[in-house]
Amino acid sequence: MARSTPADKGENGASQPITPMANELKFEAALSELEQIIQSMEGGRLPLEESIAAYRRGSELLKHCQQQLSDAERKIQVLENGALRDFDTTVGDAS
Repeated sequence: MARSTPADKGENGASQPITPMANELKFEAALSELEQIIQSMEGGRLPLEESIAAYRRGSELLKHCQQQLSDAERKIQVLENGALRDFDTTVGDAS
């Protein structure tokens, strides 16, 4: 029979869900979690220690999202032969 360690359980002895590392999340999932953290913190619904933990998690998620966007930008540059150009919104316009 496997034993659980104190790190596996919360204060009330219940198992805590394992939170995936920020870098394991897809952009949309990370952004959604970040938005939830912001709403909780702005709503003042978190005690101090949870606010600190939420801030740390939010910082990780923010860095991950920024990295994902930067990676996407680099892929676009490769697709455009290394030259990043402004998106032309008039292409295909009938006006």
